[in-house]
Amino acid sequence: MALAKLGVVVLDCPDPRALAGFYADVLGGTPEGEGDWVDLEVPGGPALAFQRADGLTPPEWPRADRNAQQFHLDLTVDDLDAAERGVLALGAKSLAEADGKSFRVYADPAGHPFCLCAC
Repeated sequence: MALAKLGVVVLDCPDPRALAGFYADVLGGTPEGEGDWVDLEVPGGPALAFQRADGLTPPEWPRADRNAQQFHLDLTVDDLDAAERGVLALGAKSLAEADGKSFRVYADPAGHPFCLCAC
């Protein structure tokens, strides 16, 4: 028997509304809230929330020592090339040359790593 269930994945960022808008454009949904906390109900997926963290130092990818990433999001897509064009147009940055065929690695506008993964 589980002790808990996942309620929401929370990403720290300097501008919660802006980062929620980025993920709403990528995943769908409508950001709700203002100020230090913004929620995003993702259609067909787990909810995301965005919490203000002034002075956030984004994780460096890939690192295992100081300033290392603590987790990343894997986003499943049907067309890697089209999804890549879309996330780059929304402000994502490419982080690495991956194999290019099954996944690609990016940073969102606040610097959190995420992958686009072919399904």
